[in-house]
Amino acid sequence: MHRPLPYVFEDRTGANSSSDFDEIYDRSYFHIGRTPQTGRTKTMIYCMHTRATRHRDSQPLTKPASAILDYGEDESLGLISYVLPTGVVTEVMSKYLRKTSMFSGSLSRKFTASDGREYRWSYRTVPGQEWTCSVGPENFVVAHYDLKPPDVRAYGVSGHTLTVDERCGHILLELLASLNIMRHIALHNL
Repeated sequence: MHRPLPYVFEDRTGANSSSDFDEIYDRSYFHIGRTPQTGRTKTMIYCMHTRATRHRDSQPLTKPASAILDYGEDESLGLISYVLPTGVVTEVMSKYLRKTSMFSGSLSRKFTASDGREYRWSYRTVPGQEWTCSVGPENFVVAHYDLKPPDVRAYGVSGHTLTVDERCGHILLELLASLNIMRHIALHNL
């Protein structure tokens, strides 16, 4: 019998705008980097074919980004774009990642993924989890981002992890992009 094996990504730096997310079982890899533009800053998310090395930032990326987070000049929410084989799909971030209710805070938001289901990110609602993503009326947890406890040593990495239920492997990029926006909202008090 096959037991689901969650995707566990090591966040190499813990920095929201420059990091590598390497899955510990070598199933998936992502690179996040910022590109300054005139008046705006774009955060690019790349689906990578290999695990990060300490030399990755010194080598130019020769492939297009899979997702582009185009923040405003003042770090306000801007546009999110997914680069698909059929073309680029762009949406306003505040419409893509909506507050869960009229009176909820900015750190509880939902989005509709490409599978048609509605996923909700929330900040520090589950003990030990910095960010939690749930789905459905039963609030089934499908992903969580965890910070390294301050009393645990980490050797050459941040110690932060993103864990995703194996059944959500088809939306890994969407979960990572929406998490990046949620962390940006918290970082800039939006």
